[in-house]
Amino acid sequence: MKVSGKRNEIPHGEDAYQRLIGEIRSGALKPGDRLLEIDLADRLGISRTPVREAIRRLEADGLVVHVPRAGAAVRDLDYSEVAELYEMRVVLEAMAARLAARTASDIELGEMAAINDAMIAAQGDGAELYELNRQFHRVIFDAARNRYLTHSMRALQKTMLLLGPSTMEETGRAAEAVSEHAQLLKALNGRDEARAEAAMRTHMIAAHRSRLRQWRQRPHELGEE
Repeated sequence: MKVSGKRNEIPHGEDAYQRLIGEIRSGALKPGDRLLEIDLADRLGISRTPVREAIRRLEADGLVVHVPRAGAAVRDLDYSEVAELYEMRVVLEAMAARLAARTASDIELGEMAAINDAMIAAQGDGAELYELNRQFHRVIFDAARNRYLTHSMRALQKTMLLLGPSTMEETGRAAEAVSEHAQLLKALNGRDEARAEAAMRTHMIAAHRSRLRQWRQRPHELGEE
């Protein structure tokens, strides 16, 4: 019975999926880049079967598309899709902040403050700032105590991977984000729901503007401006 082979392929498929996700997030795999099974299998040091499985999962996530006569490629978002993503992010994050002002525990508020302090210490380290910022916003959603809101945000975050490197890498943006987080924390600690929602909206609008500045600098976008 040839069952052991398939079982051994399953973890390789998950590993391939996570590694490709990481490359899309970092920008190592850019929108429009082709995903060739043979090349990826050789680079990842695994067989083509788990690579094929990973590509199918990425396609189901909406991160990969099949291009006629070219095969699988990383999906490319247009300018309007980027704007729409952030419009929805503003809605979800602002609601999460409003709910967190009501339901966050003192431990969660302390955790957010500690993460923001860590962001100050990590200035200049884009990768670390990305991870810390992700943690900060995750705590807010956890504190909101709304599973449907969290589910919606997770779905949105998958598509946002296509945006590439974090805006934390933009000069001055990390310092701005830390200041915006501080204003949000004041509202959360004061249990002021309206102020927390407004602070998060301000934070997300600033993030959106930073993302659009980054987007305009993409070489293949310049001809379309």
